[in-house]
Amino acid sequence: MGVFKDEDEVYTYLGGIFEVATKKEGLADKLAASGVILRIHYTDPDSTITVDMPNKTVETGSGSAAEPNVELFMTADTGNKFWLGKVNLSVAMARGTVRAKGPVPKLLKLIPAAKELFPEYEKMLTENGRDDLVNA
Repeated sequence: MGVFKDEDEVYTYLGGIFEVATKKEGLADKLAASGVILRIHYTDPDSTITVDMPNKTVETGSGSAAEPNVELFMTADTGNKFWLGKVNLSVAMARGTVRAKGPVPKLLKLIPAAKELFPEYEKMLTENGRDDLVNA
């Protein structure tokens, strides 16, 4: 079993950090300019997050109207580790831990910007008493 007990926790934390990203001054405009509409399909537990960067919106669940141009497939545990700075996305794709569909180079260009959210993600977990996720 993964570190998240259900999809609601995935949406709270992994979806939550994307909410922060789409509102963060400076970063939100950088993401919007990328033109990336990202859909992440997580397993364990099954959950889906769609981040429409140009429109600065985040939708959870499979009913998103936004049409993604980049899709990622991974376990929720891998998503958690990524936001803690413990997973290199390029290496994870090369190893098959993360599968991708679409113009991945556009997404990889955003990784340096995403790294500024790593401390915020850890802070969010810590403030919610989720040291289990921080140490996972």
